[in-house]
Amino acid sequence: MKAFFAPRAAAVPIPPLDLPDGTTLPVILRPSTRARRMTLRLRASQAGLELVVPRGVALTRALAFLESRRGWVVAQAAKLPPRVPFIDGAAIPVLGVEHRLVALGPRRGVPPFSIEDGMIRVTGLAEHLARRTESGLRDHAGALLAAKTRRLAARLGRPAGKIAVGDAASRWGSCSAAGNIRYSWRLVLAPEEVLDYVVAHETAHLGEMNHSLRFWRIVETLHGPFEAERNWLKRNGARLLRYG
Repeated sequence: MKAFFAPRAAAVPIPPLDLPDGTTLPVILRPSTRARRMTLRLRASQAGLELVVPRGVALTRALAFLESRRGWVVAQAAKLPPRVPFIDGAAIPVLGVEHRLVALGPRRGVPPFSIEDGMIRVTGLAEHLARRTESGLRDHAGALLAAKTRRLAARLGRPAGKIAVGDAASRWGSCSAAGNIRYSWRLVLAPEEVLDYVVAHETAHLGEMNHSLRFWRIVETLHGPFEAERNWLKRNGARLLRYG
């Protein structure tokens, strides 16, 4: 009977689950030396389902556990927004405005990535389209977020440190004690006023490294009323994580 004993075992793909709508859900089995029980993780940011098993659990037992939770998996998968891959013709929002992704193919004398006239134009081989699209959106987001952050930091009279973008699954932004701010590049998909709220939130941490009443007053000073934008992220954040 196969079990997982390696202290740093890598994730293992296992047969996908068939869903009622005719699609399949990829499943990754992840052995863990710290886990005390088997758990399932299905998040908007993931491409599939993650099955975490403690060290020493047999594969047959893990698969039996997965099957016993099939109903839960189906119910949770149905709640996820549909995934939108970066393929030719896909509808991708930029600052909340829908743009059509256009694959130009290999071209000379044409910018490798551009956003104009309601289109996202990307050059290069078809197999590189998704990677080049995400890279272009990341760069676009990074430049926009850095400019907006430094502008608000100047208003606040506080210097911002390094400003970068990543793809965190659990937060839209973070600010360190050193004043370094990191954002999710996916904010560039949201309406601009939502992006501006997150910038105001993280910039306010340059003055208050907490979520005190004073902190929220700083956010409102920098952005104005923000409840609508904060609620938009709560309602639509999962959808932003499904692009790409």
